[in-house]
Amino acid sequence: MSEHVSPASKEGFIWQGKRVLEIEQAAIAALAEAINQDFAAACALLLRCKGRIVVTGMGKSGHIGGKIAATLASTGSPAFFVHPGEASHGDLGMITPQDTVIAISNSGETNEVLNILPVIKRLGVPLVALTGKPGSTLASLADVHLNVAVAEEACPLGLAPTASTTATLVMGDALAVALLHARGFTADDFALSHPGGSLGKRLLLRVSDIMHSHERTPKVPASAIITEALLEISQKGLGMTTVVDDQDRLLGLFTDGDLRRILDQRVDIHNTTIDTVMTKGGITAAPETLAAEALKLMESRKINGLIVLDKEQRVVGAFNMHDLLRAGVM
Repeated sequence: MSEHVSPASKEGFIWQGKRVLEIEQAAIAALAEAINQDFAAACALLLRCKGRIVVTGMGKSGHIGGKIAATLASTGSPAFFVHPGEASHGDLGMITPQDTVIAISNSGETNEVLNILPVIKRLGVPLVALTGKPGSTLASLADVHLNVAVAEEACPLGLAPTASTTATLVMGDALAVALLHARGFTADDFALSHPGGSLGKRLLLRVSDIMHSHERTPKVPASAIITEALLEISQKGLGMTTVVDDQDRLLGLFTDGDLRRILDQRVDIHNTTIDTVMTKGGITAAPETLAAEALKLMESRKINGLIVLDKEQRVVGAFNMHDLLRAGVM
């Protein structure tokens, strides 16, 4: 940066921001060399874990460790974070011989982490270490060591962990995703661990969960006159009604739009039966259809609602965009 540009100026802020991105991008790019046989060995060790993956680290490494544990847990590899300081005062009891430990320390010499290693070793728990120092104590005691060293920190003083924590986080993501593929983890599996979020709703909700069913389903027989159909539309609040035969099989559909059309044509709504003015057939879905798939269908066909048919092609429900919105699918 030019000596004539103030660090507190707009140009100074932009220059520093871009410098940080460049340094951290370089750190991530260099990390590709660490995706090697040691990485494969770490993945195999974690995949064989019969218990939980226990992640530990101190300070900034601890914050990164918490994120890595959360990512592992949500992608099919049960995991939790243990603070190494608390572990020395009782929390080591959370670790069992069936677990595998991931220990994080950029220096590889963090006292709080090294202090719990004798107990981990005594339990026979496999240890994966992520450090920036291959010759460190932690690296030498690990069953598998992953090198997350960086050429420089983005902090100009070289003190605040920046590029090193980014590299460690990326390595954790690489482990989690590699294990996800090895386990055959699916979108449905992911949704089961995220039922409260919008993603979970999109992946788990079925049409049967949101449709208007039983007496809430708008439905009239083919012999009904138009005014009876209008009453059904008004009472059920979906802006339409299905028209069915005596077996509840779908014959057609009558909507608010159809009403405007027949009024323009001066049709006698008090004496005309609905089967003469309905739209035959209709776009339908099955109860087990994912709500997200139904939304995609409605958007592609530019319609506001869908009729739900069972395996015998009987009308069992209906819903519209407002129902999808209330369910959090949109």
